[in-house]
Amino acid sequence: MSTALRRELRSAARTVREWLSVRHSLRAEAAAVLAVYAGYEATRGFVAGDADVAVRHAREVATLEESLHVFVEGRIQDGAHAVPGLLPTFGVAYLTLHLAATAVFLLWLHRRRPAAYPLVRTTLLVASALAVVGFVLFPTAPPRLAGIDVADTISGAHVNLNKGLVSSVYNPFAAIPSLHIGYAVVVGAGLLRYAGHGVVRVAGALYPPLVLLVIVATGNHFFVDAASGAAVVGVAFAAALLLEPSRIAASPATPSRTSRTSRTAPSSSASRPTSRRGSGDARSAPRSSGSATSVTHLTSDRSSATRTQSKRRSTSCSAAAHG
Repeated sequence: MSTALRRELRSAARTVREWLSVRHSLRAEAAAVLAVYAGYEATRGFVAGDADVAVRHAREVATLEESLHVFVEGRIQDGAHAVPGLLPTFGVAYLTLHLAATAVFLLWLHRRRPAAYPLVRTTLLVASALAVVGFVLFPTAPPRLAGIDVADTISGAHVNLNKGLVSSVYNPFAAIPSLHIGYAVVVGAGLLRYAGHGVVRVAGALYPPLVLLVIVATGNHFFVDAASGAAVVGVAFAAALLLEPSRIAASPATPSRTSRTSRTAPSSSASRPTSRRGSGDARSAPRSSGSATSVTHLTSDRSSATRTQSKRRSTSCSAAAHG
């Protein structure tokens, strides 16, 4: 790699880091989110012909869960089916809650918690990018398509996840990692951290478990998918922390005006107390010398008074002797 190309790559990386570290207008933020989503949809072309591989991976995940004694997706679906109207409600939640709740949360954060917005937004973007890598490297079918006695509870007369308009914006082999859980963890943690009302914080704590129940009961994800989604968000959050403005300012690779100010600030602030102490000593010096002078004068005045009284006594004694 040539030096010029290396320099250009560093400059581009620095520009991206600086852009991600601050909040922008709603139009710019929406454009960035749509760009990432377009990249996610582009992965459909890479995995469209790997249905057999995706199904094999799904059965391997089921085998892993059986060895861990957590393969209970079918039981959870049966339990939800026993409650009238619950599975259709979960189907609507699966199709709408994922993007709608995340978009509303980001909009609220952008307007009401602007200082926290860049960190949360960057976490979501990095998590989405990492998930795309997972979709390409390890395409995995959902349980409902793996032939393991888990039904497709969403597809029906009005909605079909495998055909038509919905299938054109839906990746059927993107089970690992689960972005439904990944986004839910970000939203839930964000509400717990930044919401002011107690009821909203409770809703934030309950939101990820609710999404987990929805994606498992509808046959769209394994528990392993959910665990991998949460892990991806953890890695994305750690990466987003490195892009915070304070860390960028402290980085030697990006010597900005802010970093120079932060470096010089401690020296100037450290010099102020010294000057104050020096001026205080200078002010206190006259006071101490003045007080010493006053004591000297007082002592000399007392000595003079004592000598005067002694002379008077000796004079009076001599006069009495003559008398």
